Amino acid sequence: MKQLLTFIILIAATFGVKAQDTASPVVAKWEYTAEKKGENEYLLHLNGTVEKGWKLFSTTMKDDDPNTRVVVDSAVTITNITEEGSLKKQKEPLFDNLEIKYFEDKVSLLVTVKLNGPVKKLEGAINYMALKGEEVVGPEEVKFKFNVDAAGNLVNVAAGLQASADAEKTLKRTTIDLEHPINDCGGVGHEEGKKGLWSLFVLGMLGGFIALLTPCVFPMIPLTVSFFTKKSQDKKKGVIHAATYGFFIFLIYVLLSLPFHFLDSLNPEILNNISTNIWLNLAFFVIFIVFAISFFGYFEITMPSSLASKVDAKTSVGGTIGIFFMALTLALVSFSCTGPILGSLLAGSLSTDGGAIQLTVGMAGFGFALALPFALFAMFPGWLNSLPKSGSWLTSVKVVLGFLEIAMAIKFLSNADLVKHWGILKREVFFGIWIIIGFLIVLYLLGKIRFPHDAPLKKLSRPRLILALLFLAFTLYLIPGVTNTKYANRALISGFPPPLSYSVYGEDAAKGKGVEANVVNDYDEALKLAKKLNKPVLLDFTGWACVNCRKMEENVWPKEEVKVLIEKEYILVSLYVDDRKLLPENEQFLFTTNTGHKKEIKTIGDKYATMQTENFVNNSQPFYVLISPDEKLLTRPVGYTPDAKAYAAWLKCGLEAFKK
Repeated sequence: MKQLLTFIILIAATFGVKAQDTASPVVAKWEYTAEKKGENEYLLHLNGTVEKGWKLFSTTMKDDDPNTRVVVDSAVTITNITEEGSLKKQKEPLFDNLEIKYFEDKVSLLVTVKLNGPVKKLEGAINYMALKGEEVVGPEEVKFKFNVDAAGNLVNVAAGLQASADAEKTLKRTTIDLEHPINDCGGVGHEEGKKGLWSLFVLGMLGGFIALLTPCVFPMIPLTVSFFTKKSQDKKKGVIHAATYGFFIFLIYVLLSLPFHFLDSLNPEILNNISTNIWLNLAFFVIFIVFAISFFGYFEITMPSSLASKVDAKTSVGGTIGIFFMALTLALVSFSCTGPILGSLLAGSLSTDGGAIQLTVGMAGFGFALALPFALFAMFPGWLNSLPKSGSWLTSVKVVLGFLEIAMAIKFLSNADLVKHWGILKREVFFGIWIIIGFLIVLYLLGKIRFPHDAPLKKLSRPRLILALLFLAFTLYLIPGVTNTKYANRALISGFPPPLSYSVYGEDAAKGKGVEANVVNDYDEALKLAKKLNKPVLLDFTGWACVNCRKMEENVWPKEEVKVLIEKEYILVSLYVDDRKLLPENEQFLFTTNTGHKKEIKTIGDKYATMQTENFVNNSQPFYVLISPDEKLLTRPVGYTPDAKAYAAWLKCGLEAFKK
């Protein structure tokens, strides 16, 4: 558990909780000038005004001590730094009487630099630290930038991303009035409602039931139930203890999801950023491959024995506290089997169409399924006789899970590939790998493949044969997915493979199979087209790694009543909120959100994720909005709507509003 919490904190630090969310005071304001000293050699004057009461540390302080540093880009070399101002020294109790050197009120850093060849600009930053009483800030980064003009002089220009009123207007569309649509139909939350959370709970339960069938958990059921029924003075007390034990198992897995609610409250887009971050998806890919190899029996992944021992020692306390630690011990010692399943649940819930509440519901389902047998078998001990004996079949379950872990790993690799447009896992390649995995599972279940801990299969049992036939049927079902035919759309796994347009057969491969956007990632171009053709606009806030988006595109949009409306009556524009392609440099800027935070708009995804959040107070995908060419809101927006008739009715309502 400690490792998981540490992992959550690292995620927050790396993928979304920025300094802007806990802003430091502005201690120093800087001005920059430069003079030419010789061929490709310049003297930079970095002049700082320090706020009253603050001590700005000198550049002469050691690297391990609080200090100020000047850094420049690789095309420039710093040859000397001197300081001007009233340098003061004193021993500081806060740093164990370390002698600190600092400036108050004013400081000038004179930096001699040499350009390494012909360059058009010089960029750098001042990273300063400062002290006031017991408050320390920094290192605070202040960027500077100079352009090299035709005469070879340095001209100071604004450094870093700058705020732009005109650029902000491209995101905050003042004509869209969310509270007053022309027709009062639709609305987020009415499409799927509790059904969506209920389905997540059921999926979590399914994961929990699978975990029960692993060698780490299954043998614990009779042992634990027998412990409670024998230790207790009467049957009723034993049942109460076992039920309490089951409740604590449920509670522990719910508690694991709580830190994500904290992250979600800091930044509403953080969970989206986590789920679509390429490095995190690649990390999940590697982790799941490692888990798979472990399931195949080549090594064992366990929690540190010292941690498990410390928790286990607490189980002797007795009473409710002892029962809680027994439940915690089960969660720790079963980690090697439950970890991969929980990882799938974590990554699946924190998707572009999910969030912290989805994760909590999924974890609750998982914990409930894992806890249920312990309570039921304690109430009805006779049922224990009907349980199958532990044996080699548990090992077979782990191996099959190992193959499924590889299939999930491919999904994470696909997410990174889609977001960065590498083109290494096109739709048909994805299907091909899954088909190979499917056939390998069938061969394993039939005894044609063995792993280190497998004994020779002497007899093929009926359950094993049935399972092999089920996997064979599913694998055969996948085969049309590698073809360029109308059968390529495999509805049972919609959302897992890449979209139809991401194909080895080219972008035209999707034609005739679904509905393609008129415009992709260009809102203004869609408005121009809508005005030209006098049609309303269907805004599709989507994501490359969004499962429910693919389900809508492959299961709902192709339905005749929906397809005709979109293709004939609307201009469809798909805006990908997780697209990590950089915007042109002149289109990047600093945006002030409705909450007052400064947000860097650098990528296509930054642009359209912010547009969605700012105008529609929603950051989940898919998210659909109907507007007129002059940006009047026609209906209330909707989200994931798997009912094609309901979605078609919403589109018709938008058309009626447009005609008004």
